[in-house]
Amino acid sequence: MFTKILIANRGEIACRVIKTARKMGIATVAVYSDADRDAVHVEMADEAVHIGPSPAAESYLVPERIIAACKATGAEGVHPGYGFLSERASFCEALEKEGIVFIGPKPRAIRAMGDKIESKKFANAAKVSTVPGWLGVIENAVDAEKIAGEIGYPVMIKASAGGGGKGMRIAWSKAEVRNGFDRARSEAKSSFGDDRVFIEKFVVDPRHIEIQVLADAHGNALYLGERECSIQRRNQKVVEEAPSPFLDAKTRKAMGEQAVVLASAVDYQSAGTVEFIVDSEKNFYFLEMNTRLQVEHPVTELVTGIDLVEQMIRIAAGEKLAIKQSDVKLNGWAVESRLYAEDPYRNFLPSIGRLTRYRPPQEGQFGDILIRNDTGVTEGSEISMFYDPMVAKLCTWAPTRLAAIDAMSEALDSFVVDGIEHNMPFLAALMQHPRWREGRISTAFISEEYPDGFAPIVPDSEEKAVLAAVATAVELLRRDRLDRLGGRLAPHSGVLKRDWVVKIGKDYLSVSVIEGMISIPMELRLSIDGGTAMTVASDWRPGDLIWRGTVGQRRIAAQVRPVLNGLRIAWKGMSVSARAMLPRTAELERLMPEKVAPDTSKMLLCPMPGLVVSIAVAEGQEVKAGETLAVVEAMKMENVLRAERDLTVSKLKAKPGDSLAVDAVIMEFA
Repeated sequence: MFTKILIANRGEIACRVIKTARKMGIATVAVYSDADRDAVHVEMADEAVHIGPSPAAESYLVPERIIAACKATGAEGVHPGYGFLSERASFCEALEKEGIVFIGPKPRAIRAMGDKIESKKFANAAKVSTVPGWLGVIENAVDAEKIAGEIGYPVMIKASAGGGGKGMRIAWSKAEVRNGFDRARSEAKSSFGDDRVFIEKFVVDPRHIEIQVLADAHGNALYLGERECSIQRRNQKVVEEAPSPFLDAKTRKAMGEQAVVLASAVDYQSAGTVEFIVDSEKNFYFLEMNTRLQVEHPVTELVTGIDLVEQMIRIAAGEKLAIKQSDVKLNGWAVESRLYAEDPYRNFLPSIGRLTRYRPPQEGQFGDILIRNDTGVTEGSEISMFYDPMVAKLCTWAPTRLAAIDAMSEALDSFVVDGIEHNMPFLAALMQHPRWREGRISTAFISEEYPDGFAPIVPDSEEKAVLAAVATAVELLRRDRLDRLGGRLAPHSGVLKRDWVVKIGKDYLSVSVIEGMISIPMELRLSIDGGTAMTVASDWRPGDLIWRGTVGQRRIAAQVRPVLNGLRIAWKGMSVSARAMLPRTAELERLMPEKVAPDTSKMLLCPMPGLVVSIAVAEGQEVKAGETLAVVEAMKMENVLRAERDLTVSKLKAKPGDSLAVDAVIMEFA
């Protein structure tokens, strides 16, 4: 067994590997760039080595610097995590030449499976079911159009060296093939240094289901069930679960056995994942094999009880697998939500900045529920423009699927993040979506259910009553605390005012306090808009960020933030402004004029902090709706900004190469 290993990665996955290594009694070495000098993984490791400037291409992606760090610290093995150098066979070979063990598969398996074109040829030879397509390298857009027409629309254009949704486009027509081919090649070149792309048939209404495999150097291989990864946005996974609500035992066994056949055919030695596309009839097709640990591996660990990082380390050290296929049992259900630094209300555009507050829900076992949070940040950490925008992976486990989803819903409501925009409102809303809760999903789920993007959730009448009850309870305690401060001109009389009005958005709800005392813990009987009386109970204190309690029969965990003359309440994907006031104040408040936002309809604003890749128009040019205006790169993804209507460009305010802040003006229109 190793005595010291180096983790050639950063963020949450580096922290994840360090935890298992520490449990096994193995010393750890972290590496870091300029941007990560104060990162959590640097603090967690036993040693840390600086490897270069902030851009990954000058630090985490430079094999020579990783090898030098190994030599300097005496690390005997390297765990690559995922991304960066994790699927680069040449890095594996370079380590072997220096006598350093790569904690992952051998170079042959990485080469065979790491290239999407070659892996499909290999899968065909191993008699694994594959999607129809053209596996040769395509040289230009004209050839791409011809091949797509032969395969039949829709088609998927994919980077051969791709991953994480980068260098991937769906095309439904010749025009979309031409544009998608150019964008896929450009993204593939900038992300992977390899602009080769191929085309395959796009399966309509597919599910993305992957099989986790383990294989050692002694000929033993097995599968650990599946993960459902169909909730995706722009081919990037957002929520995963294990097992899949769609598979039956027969299909699970068939997919698992094919995955093991493929792993054995390439002499795979480590943890790996075989990804499949599954259609509505449970026909499955090989998509690709990821020759590394997957981002979503925690859900498999939660339902099997097997530590995948530990297995990788033991296999790399030459040990035989201590488990057999018959030992693998799937227990309960696990769900993972990926917390990204992106703004769900602005089409999920990336966000950067400092985490002024970062307080995840408490981890551990709580009755039948287990909460786990894999993260690489803490309060005060900076979300940088140089790396992937994932902040954390929140996981819940429960005996049943719906119990795991409900546990996730409450955990998301209890997860406090300030300082950046994040996708928590979307994740929280998703947990309430009927189609998700019923398991009727496909990879098109987000585009089908949110075709115009994610908009703020508007509470219904029952939810408004809950929010009004919370706002009233908070306001009563706030006023009582103020009245008890020394030096007040008009101290509290001791008489609790019974009639209140709560403004939720633009609606006014009347609240009657029937009985109760202002105390901590608080218990009140309220009636909202003359409805049936309900009990509101909570031990919330002024200053707490989470209001926990009950409203009627509902258990509530809502985030409360003070805003001018009121509260901002975030609950189940809703984020509303709530103001509790006396009836006379409400009368006057209704008379206040509304502030109108400035008109930006004649400007193209930069939707995220990013780099201007290209400007597609000139001053004075007339453009039609749908035509490209500019391309902005952020978080390694190219975002095409198109004209929403016919217009004329009057002035260009930015040029290629400019780094722009969010809402910076790129161009103006006549």
